[in-house]
Amino acid sequence: MKTLIFILLAATASAQRPPNVVIIFIDDMGYADIGPFGATAYKTPNLDRMAAEGMRFTDFLVPTAVCSASRSALLTGCYHRRIGIAGALGPRAKIGLSADEVTIAEVCKQKGYATACYGKWHLGHHPKFLPLRHGFDDYFGLPYSNDMWPLHPRYAHLPKNAVERKQGYPPLPLIEGDKVIDSEVTGEEQAQLTTQYTQRAVRFIGENKDRPFFLYVPHTMVHVPLFVSDKFKGKSGAGLFGDVVMELDWSVGQILKALKDNGVDKDTMVVFTSDNGPWLSYGDHAGSAKPLREGKGTMFEGGCREPTIVRWPGRVPAGSTCDELASTIDLLPTIAALIEAKPPSHKIDGKDIRPLLFGAEGARSPHEAFYCYYGGGQLQAVRDRQWKLHLKHRYRTMAGKPGGSGGSPNPYSQAEIGLSLFDLKNDIGEQHDVIGAHPEVAARLMKHVERARQDLGDKLTKRQGSGRRPVGRLGPDDKRLVW
Repeated sequence: MKTLIFILLAATASAQRPPNVVIIFIDDMGYADIGPFGATAYKTPNLDRMAAEGMRFTDFLVPTAVCSASRSALLTGCYHRRIGIAGALGPRAKIGLSADEVTIAEVCKQKGYATACYGKWHLGHHPKFLPLRHGFDDYFGLPYSNDMWPLHPRYAHLPKNAVERKQGYPPLPLIEGDKVIDSEVTGEEQAQLTTQYTQRAVRFIGENKDRPFFLYVPHTMVHVPLFVSDKFKGKSGAGLFGDVVMELDWSVGQILKALKDNGVDKDTMVVFTSDNGPWLSYGDHAGSAKPLREGKGTMFEGGCREPTIVRWPGRVPAGSTCDELASTIDLLPTIAALIEAKPPSHKIDGKDIRPLLFGAEGARSPHEAFYCYYGGGQLQAVRDRQWKLHLKHRYRTMAGKPGGSGGSPNPYSQAEIGLSLFDLKNDIGEQHDVIGAHPEVAARLMKHVERARQDLGDKLTKRQGSGRRPVGRLGPDDKRLVW
């Protein structure tokens, strides 16, 4: 009954005024990189306040632990495997998010929302793939990761005229709308990106305070190479990584202040999360996923479980914690329900998590199973609210070795895990394989493995999957982005 009451209250509120939605999406942030999830080496007062005034989600997943694929899932409510986005798209990519997919921005446009994206897009850099073609009214940011430039660690040490460096990444462009406004972003300019994204976000809130809006802020940081503005340089006392996180925390504070200053604080749901876990090979320029296992580039929990906070004064219970399984793919259907918009007509994988958001008594995860794909379409694990079954696969690991320092990585080792079962409620670090003690759980999850392979395929077993849709492709007559 309480669940029904919460949902009815949500519907009533949306009928009075559709809520604004702000999604702050960090790049490569580890589970333990902010105060509400255990960071102590530097301060994150605005995120601490956001958690005190909202809800921490301690079991919030991304479907895969790499940039483009994770972002496609967030915006479409689908497993990345379903919509053809894998890995991290680079400057030479000729694919992107298909026009047939429906984004959160497009769902919001049904209800007359103003929409904007300020930050890293990474779902195709040519005009037909950029945010303006996917429901956003305004865009400013980098088209892909900030290390995809001539100073990538693989090339930075080489002479400027070295063949390898010339064959590496081109200059990094900055885009406004669908046009390049800076064809060669420098390190000094990267140091201003967090500030610039924040300023644009604040301005957008002020300009649209009298109408509903959807604001998506996918920050460039804390992806390496790390850059920070002078106002936070050296401020943390915990090195450059700490400085960068403190500046991101400042950005959160500026957005929350803008909501209050413009009188829309109580009308706005703010979501803070990340695209995947920390890039551990970078050592002191990477964060921490403790107590989780591994990090970015793996489907252990350290790669795909993200520090997540949702704040909506008067709606999301203040100072609360949700330990139920939820995911970025749940945001689209939940937002659609909140604003009474039609969800996409094609199949999506996310679920409506309003009962979890509103703290309904006895609310449980709507996911019977959650699929963990990586490595160009390999199904590596399947999990539910408690159990996680890893299938045999290889993965990268630091194997106890330290990461690099000063922005240069140390190499990963390759390891292999066999068919293994972990009880995440009692072993969050995935250290103790209990498949021998719980064969019935493994057998139940194997049925979901078969369902995943039928629907989405599996590279390892060479199955294509009947539920996959085509990725967007650049045609011969499509305009190219030139910089």
